[in-house]
Amino acid sequence: MAPKQPKTELDARYSAALNPRPGAEDVTAVDWAEAQGLLRAAEVFWITTVRPDGRLHVTPLVAAWHDGALHFSTGSGEQKAKNLAANAQCALTTGHNALSGGIDMVVEGTAERVTDPARQEEVIAAFEEQYGDHITSPEGVFHGFGDNIRKGNDMLFAVAPGTAYGFGHDGQVFSHTRYTFSRARQS
Repeated sequence: MAPKQPKTELDARYSAALNPRPGAEDVTAVDWAEAQGLLRAAEVFWITTVRPDGRLHVTPLVAAWHDGALHFSTGSGEQKAKNLAANAQCALTTGHNALSGGIDMVVEGTAERVTDPARQEEVIAAFEEQYGDHITSPEGVFHGFGDNIRKGNDMLFAVAPGTAYGFGHDGQVFSHTRYTFSRARQS
């Protein structure tokens, strides 16, 4: 499922390169490998889905980057699951809440249900590696995560990026990197 390397470009319209400030002359696009590292390291994501009546629904969740896609789970009765049943387009975001530094990431794509038990086990292992005791410990806030997916109590989804964005900020120096993926799927 791993996507091909994206077309990566710095969008100067939204970067400090267009409005030079001290330090802005060195602004470059964020490499996709670095962006993937940020997605692997993030602990909290926000998902945006669209309700059947067109209103947006935004909620925080945990997600794991594995094999070229962000993965998350939800119960079948939750609003995001209902929204995805009608419109699988969504966006997942993560980042910082300060202008002092960091890179905010946005991944836009189509949520696809993961039902293959072998693939589910791979993704559960990725969650356990990323979140550790939060999932594996009986005291963990997401304890039972894997069992809920295995039993079918929670649905597991994968969102391979169609387009992703990296918004860098470091004081007054900003960057906007766009990653465009081909629509062709790899096996």
